[in-house]
Amino acid sequence: MDFDRIFYDLAELDLGEILENEPMYKHTTLKVGGPARFFINIKDIEALKRGIAYCKEHQLKHMVIGKGSDLLFSDKEYEGVIFYLGNGLNEVHINGLNVRAQAGVGMIYLAYETAKTGLSGFEFMGGIPGTVGGGVYMNAGAYKYCFADVFESALVLNEKEELITLTKEDMQFGYRHSILQQHKDWILIEASFQMQPKDPQEIMEVLDNRKEKRMSTQPWNFASAGSVFRNPEEKPAWKYIDECGLRGHEIGGAQVSPKHSNFIVNNGYASAKDILELILLVEKTVFDHFHVELIKEVILVNWE
Repeated sequence: MDFDRIFYDLAELDLGEILENEPMYKHTTLKVGGPARFFINIKDIEALKRGIAYCKEHQLKHMVIGKGSDLLFSDKEYEGVIFYLGNGLNEVHINGLNVRAQAGVGMIYLAYETAKTGLSGFEFMGGIPGTVGGGVYMNAGAYKYCFADVFESALVLNEKEELITLTKEDMQFGYRHSILQQHKDWILIEASFQMQPKDPQEIMEVLDNRKEKRMSTQPWNFASAGSVFRNPEEKPAWKYIDECGLRGHEIGGAQVSPKHSNFIVNNGYASAKDILELILLVEKTVFDHFHVELIKEVILVNWE
């Protein structure tokens, strides 16, 4: 593949800043991942459409990311284009009780910004280190609340580079599930949410109390992807992992967190391979002991 030609083609498309051979460990919360041949800070929606269309026309591997909080990139080179939305699609619009947020908006930022204006509904996302795009994709949640509880509609770029609107019913939300997971070539651009009025101080107190709880029960000071596994119906994933004696278990620089065993942390020198091997070990051990198949929340990228 003629990467020099591709670089000049991408530059002519005026997509935004293009970085070559950009290490993905700089763009994932696990702090691992090999270099991406092209990493583009996409500047707006039209630029994203042009970039996606080019990649499809030239059969060029590509992916859209936010903060990389649920992604485990392999250590090898990603021979394609990574489109980053965090700088170009990060606008928030508030109109009464309605909030529209673009895909690159950080969830923690959004939770606190809406709290300041007395809008309640995003308290659950105050500790989730991802973006609105990934949050809606996964129907992310905490404290028994999730995106589906406040979601109204979404603007999505479909496989034909057309912008379509999806309603809450269209999204087919379930536990850590949305229809976007069935359409890998759809890209969430923006989502609209319906909030409830509440005293800003009350909302802030909830956010601050939960922050204190997270800091005491989760390994917030280590690189991680948050919860690695979805919770089975019978009991939380961490209980299965604990009962297998895996809390604190290490492979290389990867460790099942001693603080919360559904977190796998990077102790500062882990490779992506270390982390994947530890994930697979946990899956196998839990299945061998309990015949329970843990389902990963973490998405594996570039392992094929």
